[in-house]
Amino acid sequence: VQLQASGGGLVQAGGSLRLSCAASGGTFRRYVMGWFRQAPGKEREFVAGITWSGISTYAASVKGRFTISRDNAKNTVYLQMSSLKPEDTAVYYCAADGIEFRAEVPNTAGSYRYWGQGTQVTVSS
Repeated sequence: VQLQASGGGLVQAGGSLRLSCAASGGTFRRYVMGWFRQAPGKEREFVAGITWSGISTYAASVKGRFTISRDNAKNTVYLQMSSLKPEDTAVYYCAADGIEFRAEVPNTAGSYRYWGQGTQVTVSS
């Protein structure tokens, strides 16, 4: 599975961005898809994930502000980010767990087998 993330950029605090992650080469629709982020000097952290059936899970820091969705016909997963804060600044990565029909979203990076290249999100104050 190859993953290609896009949609990052520079935005003012309070603004919005939508990230996209296009998948190819595998059975995308059967996998959990996740978004992680990594700020300079910090560990990579879970942001949101969605199962093959559409069940979503969010980190507490983004719940109510971010929305993950997927379009299996387009092999694409999205992360709609609203009310952005400077602390949301990071490189955002999409990932696929590689396990078919998992019932729940894992929130550890080690649970994901495939990773995209990352897209930079910068939120100015």
